[in-house]
Amino acid sequence: MKHTLKEWIATTRYWSFSVSALPVVATTAYLCATREVSGNDLFCALLAVVGVVLFHAAGNLLSDVGDFRSGADSREAFAIPNLVEHIFEPKEYLRLSAVLFVLGIAVGLVLTWMCGWQLLIIGGLGFVLTLLYTKSKNCWLSDLNVFVIFGVLIVLGTSFVVTRQICLDSLLLSVPLGFITLSVLHANNTVDIETDGAAGLHTLAMAMGLERAAKVYISYQIIPFFWILACVVFGYMPWPALLCLVSAVVAWGNIRQAAKAFKRDEGSESDIPEPNGHPSKEGMRGREAMMGLDLRSAKLQLLFSLTLAVGLIIAALLK
Repeated sequence: MKHTLKEWIATTRYWSFSVSALPVVATTAYLCATREVSGNDLFCALLAVVGVVLFHAAGNLLSDVGDFRSGADSREAFAIPNLVEHIFEPKEYLRLSAVLFVLGIAVGLVLTWMCGWQLLIIGGLGFVLTLLYTKSKNCWLSDLNVFVIFGVLIVLGTSFVVTRQICLDSLLLSVPLGFITLSVLHANNTVDIETDGAAGLHTLAMAMGLERAAKVYISYQIIPFFWILACVVFGYMPWPALLCLVSAVVAWGNIRQAAKAFKRDEGSESDIPEPNGHPSKEGMRGREAMMGLDLRSAKLQLLFSLTLAVGLIIAALLK
C-alpha cells in the first residue's frame, strides 16, 4: 500500500517533537545567560535540535512497533490506529526508523567532529537507551529511561556542543524539563494501566494504581514551577527565568483534570475491579479523567520551555 508524505510524517508522532527540541533551546538560552556564546556555538545548537528530533522520531516508530508486537497497543488501548488497523505494517515503521537513526547518527558525527569526542559518550548512551525503551517497560524502568534521555542527556549534550565542556550547572534545567516531559509518558501509562498489564508490561503507573498515579502526575506538574522559583530565589538562575510561571495556567488546568481521577461521589466504593474482571464505574471515570493529558502535558512542555527560554534570553541581553 502506498502512503502519502503526510501519512509518513504522522507515523513519527511529530506533535511530540517539542519534548526533545525545546530542552535544547532552553539549555542554549541558559548558557547564553550565564556564559559567552558565539554564533558558531549557536549553529551547533541548531544542529543538535535536528539530531535529537531525528532520534526522537526514530524512537517513536520503534516504540510503536514494540507496543504493537507486545499487544499493549490495541483497539482497547486507544492506540494510534496505523499498526492496529494495518494501515502500515511493522516492517515499514522499522525501515523508516532505521533511516532516521542513520540520519541522526550522521548529524551526531558532524557535531562530534566540530565539538569533541566526548559527545560520542552522551549520544551513544542516548542511542542505547532509546533502543532499550520498549524493554524498559517490562521492568518498571521506562519512566527513568525517559527522564535520563530527555531530562539529563539532552541538557548535558547541549551544554557540550555549545561550550565544548560538560556544564554540570546546566543540570538545574533537567529537573523541570525532565518532570514535565515525564508527565507526558506518565499520563499515557496511567490511561493504559489495564491494557499494559494484560500485555505483560510493567510501568510505575501500574505499580501505583490509578489514583496514586494521578496524584504523582499532579506532582510532576507542580515541581517544575517551584524548582525554577527556588533556583531564582537562591541565585542559581537569573530572575527573568520566572517568565515560565505564566505557563502555570496550563498546568492548573491539567491538575484540575487529573484530580477528577481520585475525586469520588459521596458514598462511592473504592476503585477496584468488579467481580467479572472489568473495571468499576469509578475506575472507568478515573481513566477517562486522565485521557488526553498526554497531549495537554506536551503543550505545557512547549509553553514552559519557550517562556523559560525567552526569559533566559532576556537575561542574556541584560547582562
